[in-house]
Amino acid sequence: MENITPNIIEKAKSWLSDQYDLETRLQVQNLIDNDHNELLESFYKNLEFGTGGLRGIMGVGTNRMNIYTVAMATQGFANYIKKMFPNIKQPSIAIGYDCRNNSREFAKITADVMSANNIKVFIFNSLRPTPELSFAIRELNCQAGVVITASHNPKEYNGYKAYWEDGGQLVNPHDKNVINEVEKITDISMVNFKANENLIEYLDEKFDSIYINKILGLSLSPNAIKKHSNLSFVYTPIHGTGGQIIPKLFEQAGFKNLHTVEEQMVVDGNFPTVVSPNPEEKAALTLAIEKAKKINADVVLATDPDADRVGIAIKNDKGDFILLNGNQTAAILTYYLLTKWNELGKLTGNEYIVKTIVTTELLFDIADKFNVKKFDVLTGFKFIADKILHNPNMTFIGGGEESYGYLIGDFVRDKDAASACFMIAEITAWAAEQNLTLFQILKNIYKEFGFYKESLISLTKKGISGLEEIKEMMQRFRTQPPKRILNSNVVEIKDYKEGICKDLKLGIQTIINLPKSDVLQFITENGTKISIRPSGTEPKIKFYFGIKKKLNDIADFDSIDAELNSTLEELAKLFSE
Repeated sequence: MENITPNIIEKAKSWLSDQYDLETRLQVQNLIDNDHNELLESFYKNLEFGTGGLRGIMGVGTNRMNIYTVAMATQGFANYIKKMFPNIKQPSIAIGYDCRNNSREFAKITADVMSANNIKVFIFNSLRPTPELSFAIRELNCQAGVVITASHNPKEYNGYKAYWEDGGQLVNPHDKNVINEVEKITDISMVNFKANENLIEYLDEKFDSIYINKILGLSLSPNAIKKHSNLSFVYTPIHGTGGQIIPKLFEQAGFKNLHTVEEQMVVDGNFPTVVSPNPEEKAALTLAIEKAKKINADVVLATDPDADRVGIAIKNDKGDFILLNGNQTAAILTYYLLTKWNELGKLTGNEYIVKTIVTTELLFDIADKFNVKKFDVLTGFKFIADKILHNPNMTFIGGGEESYGYLIGDFVRDKDAASACFMIAEITAWAAEQNLTLFQILKNIYKEFGFYKESLISLTKKGISGLEEIKEMMQRFRTQPPKRILNSNVVEIKDYKEGICKDLKLGIQTIINLPKSDVLQFITENGTKISIRPSGTEPKIKFYFGIKKKLNDIADFDSIDAELNSTLEELAKLFSE
C-alpha cells in the first residue's frame, strides 16, 4: 500500500465498527481492498469546517461529505448555539436544502442531531432556495440556520452553510468560535443522534407565500408591470431550487408570459443538461437562449442550484442574446432602485448601498449622483449582511457582487436570486414604458457615468507546490508592485492584508478600515483597477480587471466596446504570463 500510512489504514478501519451503517462499512472495506488512491483522498485528513461551513466531495471517509462528517459538524454547531444562548430555554434553528444528491439526507441528519440537543428545528419539507432559508431565520426568530448546498460546484460536491440569528452567514467572532467547537468533536461517539421528533417542525408552501409576498413588496413600478404584463421571459432553475418559487412569484406579480425550460425544471443533482450548473457560464444558458430565440422572448433568467445567484441574457440592438456579467446586472439594478427611490421621494440622505471591493466602481458613481451613502466590503456576501447588521439606523437599499449575487431590501441577509429575477422583470417593464430595452438602459448608464468594463481570470495552481507558488506571487506583487500598467502610472496601492492604502501621488498612507484579507489592488491614473486575491475555496489565484472610458455618444458604443475588450485582453495576457 504505497503512500498509505498506518495512520490512514487505522483511520479507515475505525469506520468498519458497528457505529457506522452497513453500506458505509462495505464501501470503506472496498477502498481498503481495491482503491488505495481513493482511500488516501478520503482519509488523509478531516474535512475542514471553514469560515463558511463544510464543502467537499461526497463519499465515505473523514475527508468527504457524508452523514457522519455532517453529524459531527452539527454537534459542534449545536454546542456553540447552546453556549451562546444560555438564557433561552430552547433555542431554535432553521434548516434548508437544495437539489443535490444526498442534500435531503444531510438536512435530515442535521435536524436529528439538533433536536437531540434540545434545539427546536424548523426544516423545509422539500428543497428551497438558500435566500428563503436566510429569510426563515429572521421570520421565525431563530438563533441560527443551516442550508445544505454546494452552490454552483460540480455534481460530486455538497456543502453545509452555517448562519447566525441575523440571517447572515457566520462572521467574526462566530465563524472562528464555531470552527473551534466543531474541531472538539473528534469521534462520532461524541454525537447525540437520538432525534426528538417533537422538536422538528416542517415548513411548507404557506411559508413560501410569506417569502413571495415580501419580494412583491419591493415593487417600485406596479403600474408598469400592469401595462407590460405580456413581456416574455424564459426562465431556467438549472435543475435546482428556483423552480419552487420563481414561476409562482412571476404569476403573482402579474407577468403572464414566463416560459420555463422544461428539461431543466426537473430536479436532478446530476445536472444532466449542463456541463456545469453555473449561470456565470454562457453554456449553462444554452437551452434557455435557444427557447428564447424560438419564442422571441425579451429576457432570459437562469438561477444556480440553490437560487442565490442569477445570470441574465438580454437582446442587443442586433437582436442577439448576450449574457450580462455580474457588474452590468448590478449596475442596472442599482441605477433603477436609486432612480425610483428618488422619484418616489423616498431618499432622505440616510440610505446606503454596499458592494464588494472587487465589484465595479460604477455602483459608487451611481450612488454619488443620488447622494446615497456607499460601503465597500471584503469579497463574500456575508460581509454585506454584516454591514446591514451593524447599521440598524440606516436604510439599506441594495447591494451586490460581481459573481452574480444581489440583494434588494434587508428581509433576506444573503444574495437572493428570486428578488433579483423579479426586479429585473420589473425593470424590463419600466424600460418598455419608455420604449427602451434593458440593453438601451445599460448604454444610457454608460453614457452618463462612463463605459465601465470588467473581466476576471483565474490561474489554477494545484497541489502543495501550487499553494507555494500562489504565496510567492502575492509576495512578489507586494514587494515589487508595478509602477505602470499599460502606459498608465499606478497612483494607488491597497493592501488589505496590511490594512494600508498608499497614495503614491501625495506620498501618504491611510488605514483601510476592513478585516485583514490577502487582497491587493492597483489603481492607475486612467481609472484602471486590478484586484488580486487567492481563492479561499480552490487552488486558484484570481485577477479582477476593471477599466473605463468616456462614452460621449451612444453611436460610439460598439467601437468603444471593442477597444475596451482589447484592453482587457492585454491585461489578461500581462498578468497571466
